[in-house]
Amino acid sequence: MQNLLDPSVLFFIFGVLAGALKSNLEIPSAISRFLSLYLLMALGLKGGFALSHSGLTSEVGISLLAAIALALTIPLIGYWVLKHVIPQFDAAAVAATYGSVSAVTFVTTVQYLETHQIAYGGHMAAAMALMESPAIIWAVVFANTLRQKNQEATLSSGLEGSNKIQIGKVLHESFTDGAQLLLLGSMVIGILSGDTGKAAMQPFSGDLFKGMLSFFLLDMGLMTARNLSQIKGTSPALIGYAILGPIVHASLALALASLLNLSPGNGALLMVLAASASYIAVPAVLRYALPEANPSLYFGLSLGITFPLNILLGIPLYVQLAQTLLA
Repeated sequence: MQNLLDPSVLFFIFGVLAGALKSNLEIPSAISRFLSLYLLMALGLKGGFALSHSGLTSEVGISLLAAIALALTIPLIGYWVLKHVIPQFDAAAVAATYGSVSAVTFVTTVQYLETHQIAYGGHMAAAMALMESPAIIWAVVFANTLRQKNQEATLSSGLEGSNKIQIGKVLHESFTDGAQLLLLGSMVIGILSGDTGKAAMQPFSGDLFKGMLSFFLLDMGLMTARNLSQIKGTSPALIGYAILGPIVHASLALALASLLNLSPGNGALLMVLAASASYIAVPAVLRYALPEANPSLYFGLSLGITFPLNILLGIPLYVQLAQTLLA
């Protein structure tokens, strides 16, 4: 309940209510984009400053390897489950969406940990960046395999050569994405500038952070309300996946964090990353890589169900479990 009284979460709820009431309240897209870039830049700086202070420890390497393992495993599990429920191209797209991560959910969790004075490693921002692309790669592999199985149909349509997406091109788009480069570049700058940079940037990356996050979550609330209509008529099985899938993914992350003796803060962030679903970067790539899939399906489930559940209920639950089981 305490999480629901946090100003940034309250602004998210307010945005959902304003959108549901068909209010003309709107955050211009250019400002929304700026807020997104600001949060990633501030997060990268925070992570870099923390890494410059702690150095590259064994837990840093273990945490990054755990993040990569989850990013490779979760899409495979999702696709295996979903292909029995929906068409396989849609299954690949939804599995990729839920196998990737939500930067806003991660940033909100970082703020939650700082508010409750729970220590975490700055390297977890790098873990978030590493977890974004593997799901996209799996989606392309799944899609190309399906296209090969349907070779006769694609040949008759004349689409075989043009419809097979090259993984290299998708990888280039993923790793050169401006938001991801900004996050990693800011982290490097934070590492290089150290405590001096932290003091200089405190008004920007520290004092303004919570207010900017609240403004952005207001916009996310409005966007969530606008996209709720996309999940109307969705099968109960898919809605169940959007609710239960993240819990299963977070449980896998918790088991891995316990096995590797990660700290409660890092374990909580790993759980949140595993439980989150992308609604910006991955859907944008999937529109190009998997044109056969239904965008309203994977986008609607991610933004309409999983994102608000994680923001309102998931974050405090995962942090509490991590503190209880990893302490």
